[in-house]
Amino acid sequence: MAYVVTQNCCNDATCVAVCPVDCIHPTPAEREYKRTEMLYIDPDTCIDCGACSDVCPVDAIVPGDEIAPDIDFYRELNAEYFRHHPRETPLGAHVQPLPLTVATSGVADPPPLRVAIVGSGPSAFYAAEELLARRDIAAEITMFEKLPVAGGLVRFGVAPDHWHTKTVDRVFDRTARREGFTFHLGVEVGRDVTVDELMTHHHAVIHASGAAGDRRLGVPGENLSGSHAAREMVAWYNGHPDHADHTFDLTGHRAVVVGNGNVALDVARILVSDPESLRSTDIADHALSALVDNRIEEVVVLGRRGPEHAACTTPELLALGSLPGIDVLVDGPLHVGMDAPMKMRILADYAGRTPTPGNRRIVLRFGCKPEEVVGVEHVESLIVADTDTGVTEKIVCGLVLRAIGYRGTPIAGLPFDDEAFTVGNVAGRVVVPETSEPVVGQYVAGWIKRGATGVIGTNRYCAAETVESLLDDHRAGRLAAPTASSADLTALVHARRPDALGGGDWRAIDRHEREQGRAAGRPRVKIVDATAAVDVAIASRASR
Repeated sequence: MAYVVTQNCCNDATCVAVCPVDCIHPTPAEREYKRTEMLYIDPDTCIDCGACSDVCPVDAIVPGDEIAPDIDFYRELNAEYFRHHPRETPLGAHVQPLPLTVATSGVADPPPLRVAIVGSGPSAFYAAEELLARRDIAAEITMFEKLPVAGGLVRFGVAPDHWHTKTVDRVFDRTARREGFTFHLGVEVGRDVTVDELMTHHHAVIHASGAAGDRRLGVPGENLSGSHAAREMVAWYNGHPDHADHTFDLTGHRAVVVGNGNVALDVARILVSDPESLRSTDIADHALSALVDNRIEEVVVLGRRGPEHAACTTPELLALGSLPGIDVLVDGPLHVGMDAPMKMRILADYAGRTPTPGNRRIVLRFGCKPEEVVGVEHVESLIVADTDTGVTEKIVCGLVLRAIGYRGTPIAGLPFDDEAFTVGNVAGRVVVPETSEPVVGQYVAGWIKRGATGVIGTNRYCAAETVESLLDDHRAGRLAAPTASSADLTALVHARRPDALGGGDWRAIDRHEREQGRAAGRPRVKIVDATAAVDVAIASRASR
């Protein structure tokens, strides 16, 4: 029976490259790929070889006859995709070319291309892999991360109960072990070393710093205590060192999340989950302790537009409906036909459900926008207006979370688009917007390049595009050769940051967290204090 892609698909399309019959779509060569929620396997073409399942970094692909009843819906979801999306690429058109093999000419090999990468999230690691795995060039990568641990979005953005998705970090570990890769953790570019200093030691710099800010509602009362960015709560329960000391008022019976994308569903789900169900995850201990005393019984998730515009993905929406002890409801009736998009059919199902006494609730509400956060010193309610009629209503609540989008923050010395919240670029090559002149040697990848869109795997092809721009410039001689050595850079880093960590230290921290996790029946127990992480790494050096 055909294999099936399930909820935790990361979209990195590794499976596409190994499929012998091109049955996995949309491929990165198809227009639909940039907009897709997940990848799909054509049940009429799949030959059940299992190659896709073997390479999937997040274990999202399973044999069709082994699907558990609670996810059987994905068999239909995969089949439906191909009823509405005919194939765009011809059979046999693999979209990921094999690395190039260069014939030996007897001429001495050119010096390696040296690239600094700022950040350690998916886009950073995908860019590093794209360079180090090639056979047509030799590359040396130096990756800088301001925290003592790597992972970016995977470690600090993916919800703790989505542990399958987090297993993509196995791909990153493979990259970090490649010859030519050097890690400097606990080193902040702009504070400990400057971009100009990086350029002295490298041909180019790829900035993959993500999006550390968030969009605001722009309504009165938004700054009241109890009103937060969802980004802050995500970082808090995921153990980001900069957010471990945050507090959230969980004493009220209702919270409101503004926005209905995947981040909104994540925080809503965590807020109403039984803390016992979270004990087996890698949720930060401080967050778990706080959630034990959580009194929130209902989370209202607001969308400004109608249900047909819900920003969450179909897999995430579908997964909500099977959570034990939690009712998922849609405020108001919703009637759709059997030929309606699957997301609408799922919402219609939720709209027809009856609350179960004693259950906690997630209520999805559409067609309303926030007008004012009300309270004296702390949030007491949220005024919302119907987007069609303008009629206002007060929703009593003690916590308001805005989940309306992450936003990038400026990088010193690089042109910044204040509307898109991205660094000005064309295909990853940093350019001055007014003149389109490139900023020589400077590139971007990930959310700081394209905005906070897509899923983890989207960063793979985003990074590949950036690397191709960089290599075009390198081949054309547009990059200046470094004037100082890698050894000089290492000496500089350790002079500025004596406690800087390397790749072996990162793996030591990872082993420690996993060992602690095994003892507690969890994937890992995260170290959330940066100093403690450094201490673990240093203590492990004696045994290496």
